[in-house]
Amino acid sequence: MTSTDVVRVRYRRTPYLVVTTEQHQRKDVYGSIDDAVVRQAQLLRGETDSDTAFVAMHPIGSPGYLPAFSQLARSGFHVVACGTRYTTGDAGLQMENALLDLAACVRDAKERLGYRRIILAGWSGGGSLMAGYQAEAERRTITATAAGESTPLADTELIPADGLMLMAAHRSRHRLISDFLDPSIRDEDRPKDRDPELNIYDPDNPNQAPYSPAYVARYRAAQRERNARITARALAELDDMRRAGRDQDESCFVVHGTMADPRWVDPTVDPNDRRPGWSYLGEPRVANDGPAGLARFCTTRGWLSQWSLAHAQVDAVDAAPRITVPTLVVANSADDAVPAEHPRDFFAALPSGDKEFREIVGANHYFSGKGAQLSHLDEASLIVRRWFADRQFSAAL
Repeated sequence: MTSTDVVRVRYRRTPYLVVTTEQHQRKDVYGSIDDAVVRQAQLLRGETDSDTAFVAMHPIGSPGYLPAFSQLARSGFHVVACGTRYTTGDAGLQMENALLDLAACVRDAKERLGYRRIILAGWSGGGSLMAGYQAEAERRTITATAAGESTPLADTELIPADGLMLMAAHRSRHRLISDFLDPSIRDEDRPKDRDPELNIYDPDNPNQAPYSPAYVARYRAAQRERNARITARALAELDDMRRAGRDQDESCFVVHGTMADPRWVDPTVDPNDRRPGWSYLGEPRVANDGPAGLARFCTTRGWLSQWSLAHAQVDAVDAAPRITVPTLVVANSADDAVPAEHPRDFFAALPSGDKEFREIVGANHYFSGKGAQLSHLDEASLIVRRWFADRQFSAAL
């Protein structure tokens, strides 16, 4: 078997839980009992033993069923696919807690499962989580939550990984949402009242694609201003609760219009090979106000930690200068979710050393669709296999 072989093996999924305890007065997730924090995990592996595991995690959802990680297992790798505590939804998600969840899963993979080497594998939103974790493991900077509250993360040992692999990954949730926010919404309490000159889905908007650089600059500035307005409201609400002596209270709200990136309707904005007029959530105009949109349902602390440009602390590009382990960055040229500049900016921010950038031409974000997209998954596994073998991470593969 060589690093250029397309490998498909039968593998099995073994579900298990990673449970730790944390003292907390406020429950951010449904179903937790007492001080227990429960993460749902799966070990994906074939019959061949290995002393190295890919540890995969995404802020929400079940990473074991994502195409990239199932493909790694199908290619013969051992994959620990671990969920965060927020598998039931990310309204109250705090990235600092997600880092704690990843720390627990890495420790469990080494101490209980017995893997000698760990490679962090981040796809999509998992990329910033993995990069942020490795950066914190190598040099700590986070001492409190984005809301300025204490966090167990400050005193938790983070076991550093031996390598890092990001695939179709954006730099952070707060940078992504800032490019997606609909700046035509002038008042969060009246979301249907929209500025027609900033509404890219309004046919009466005098600014139509292809957009001028001046219009894009104005649009981006308005998006950042809206992010700041929502952040100010979240901070004010949090301050009101604290002044009333209700430090553990929380406030929930809805963010409308979160899929209005001009690149969805103008392929010359952040150009790549994506399908024009489309996004990973389908028709962007519909997704802009649909129930499945990013950041649709939020809490004050969740907004500050995930989505606030001014307060969120986990960003792959910001973390990159602290990362020294071998790093592979794989970008999909037809990505219809992640801005093309995000993986390139992360790669450029990494220190000079053992780093590699590869692009899969024609691959979309989810590798969705038949035919060519399946071959793109094969190409992704070959890229990882060669990178893995060249660094001799494990003699068993």
